[in-house]
Amino acid sequence: MCESRKAVLEAIAKEVMSCTKCQLHKTRTNAVPGEGNPCARVMLIGEAPGYNEDIQGRPFVGSAGNLLNQMLKIANMSREEVFITNVVKCRPPNNRDPNDEEIEACKYFLLAQIKAIKPEIIMCLGRHSTKVLLGLSGLNVDSIMRVRGELKKLLVDENEVICLPTLHPAAALYNPRLKSLLEADFRLLSTLTTGTRISGLDRWL
Repeated sequence: MCESRKAVLEAIAKEVMSCTKCQLHKTRTNAVPGEGNPCARVMLIGEAPGYNEDIQGRPFVGSAGNLLNQMLKIANMSREEVFITNVVKCRPPNNRDPNDEEIEACKYFLLAQIKAIKPEIIMCLGRHSTKVLLGLSGLNVDSIMRVRGELKKLLVDENEVICLPTLHPAAALYNPRLKSLLEADFRLLSTLTTGTRISGLDRWL
């Protein structure tokens, strides 16, 4: 099963790397399709590649990636166990936020990856990925702080997943006071993946 999912993900990555659906293809060094376990229980979705990701063609390899690695350790997980990608697969100039046109152009690839992997849990890293995922259920997100740490059940291509929104690691780098919130959400991720009963889980879902 994993080999067939791997083949599908490789085909999606090939499409991503030759994509010209939006203007970002004109300024990218490398597209960044994503990487990880094709049979991952957990999928982490960020917003867009930054400078280091654009150079290397890999997601979360800069300072935000180092912090993400630390957070995964808190969740008793490694990069090799999960699948990591972004809503937008090419770096926006000067690391600006991706715009609606760019997000819409890339949504096809993201949904295809989710369909191929069939994760049990999707952790949304930041406002943009949270907005896209919760938007699939008609939920509007105007602030990541209002929804972070709150579990939501979603249907993605008829597959039920638990969505766990959290802050983007870069936000905790800019404002170290937010790091404790990020740590709390990754501890919740650990609880979900170990099957420990969560007080109030039914209320959230």
